[in-house]
Amino acid sequence: MAISVSSSVVTGISISAGAALSFQKSMDLGFSSLLCNSVNPLRMNNYASNSSCLSASHRRLSSKRSFQVRATILQEDEEKVVVEKSFDPRSFPENEGEGISGEPPDGSPPSSGLEKWVIKLEQSINILLTDSVIKILDTLYRDRDYARFYVLETIARVPYFAFMSVLHMYESFGWWRRADYIKVHFAESWNEMHHLLIMEELGGNAWWFDRFLAQHIAVFYYFMTAFMYALSPRMAYHFSECVEGHAFETYDKFIKTQGEELKDLPAPAVAVKYYTEGDFYLFDEFQTSRPPNSRRPKIENLYDVFVNIRDDEAEHCKTMKACQTHGNLRSPHSGLDNACGDDDSECVLPQTDCEGIVDCIKKSVSEPLPNKK
Repeated sequence: MAISVSSSVVTGISISAGAALSFQKSMDLGFSSLLCNSVNPLRMNNYASNSSCLSASHRRLSSKRSFQVRATILQEDEEKVVVEKSFDPRSFPENEGEGISGEPPDGSPPSSGLEKWVIKLEQSINILLTDSVIKILDTLYRDRDYARFYVLETIARVPYFAFMSVLHMYESFGWWRRADYIKVHFAESWNEMHHLLIMEELGGNAWWFDRFLAQHIAVFYYFMTAFMYALSPRMAYHFSECVEGHAFETYDKFIKTQGEELKDLPAPAVAVKYYTEGDFYLFDEFQTSRPPNSRRPKIENLYDVFVNIRDDEAEHCKTMKACQTHGNLRSPHSGLDNACGDDDSECVLPQTDCEGIVDCIKKSVSEPLPNKK
C-alpha cells in the first residue's frame, strides 16, 4: 500500500510499506539541505557554498530515486532572519539592476555584457580594499573591542558626508533635483554619529593613537569616496555596503561572544536618549526598507544597545544595496510629508538627475533645462 505525504515544507515524498527507515534518512537529508541553504549571506561564496551543498545532496539522493525532498527555511525568529538574510554586501554582478523587490525599476533593460564586466571589476576592487583594511584592524585591535568600534564608526559615517557633498555640487550646477537622496544620506550620517557618541561614552577613544588613526583614515576616506562617487555612484555605494557589512559582522560576533556579560552592564545615556526618546523622524528615515514607526527599540542594558547598533548596520546595508540601482532610492516618508494635492502642479519640482559627473556634463550639454513656471 502506498502513502503520499504533502505539506508546505516537504513535497513529493512517497513512502511504501516497510520503508520507515528510508523515510527517516530522507528527512535527515532534507534537514541537512535546510542547513546548506542557511549559509551566512555576508560570505562572498554564498552561492558556491549552496551549490556544493546541493551537489552533495544529489549524490545521496541518487541511490534512492523514489524519494524527493524539498525543504524551506522555518523562521523561528522572524526578526533575526530579516536582519541577517535580507542583504548581501558582496553582491554578484548579475544581481545588479535589481531593487529591494528584485525587479528592475521602471522596466529598465538588463545589463549588457560589458556593464556586467565593469560591475564585477568595481566590486572586486571594493572587496580587495575592504579586506585589506579589515586585516589591518584585526592586527591592531585583536583584543580591544571598544577601540575598534570607535574606529569603525568614525570611518562609517564618512561616505554619507561625501555623497551629500557631491550631490550638493550637482544641485548648484542644476544637474540634480532628487531630495530623497539628500534626506536619506543625512539620516544615515545622523545614525552613525550616535553610534560614535556611544563608543566614545564607552571609552573607545581613550587612547590618542586610536583617535589619530581613525581621524586620518576618515580624511583620506572622504576624498576617496567623493572621487569614487563622482566617477561611479554604483561603485561608491557598493564599497559603502561592504564597509557596513563588515560592521554588521563585527557587532554580531561581539554580541554572540560577549552577550551574557553585556546583559549585566548599564546602557550609555546617549543610547537610551537616541533609541527611546525625542523625535524619531531621522531614525525612520535611514531605514528605507521599513515603513515609518515600524521599529521602536527597547534599551534595558548594554546588550540591547549593541543589538540595535547591529540592526542599524543591517538597515544601512539594505539602503546601500538599493542605491546601486540608479533612481531606486525612496525616502520612507515619501508621500507622507507631501503637503501638495494631486492637482497642485506648482508644488512639483523638476526631477532632473544624472549618474556620475560624466553623465551630468553630457546631459547638461545635450539636454535643455526643464521649464519653470
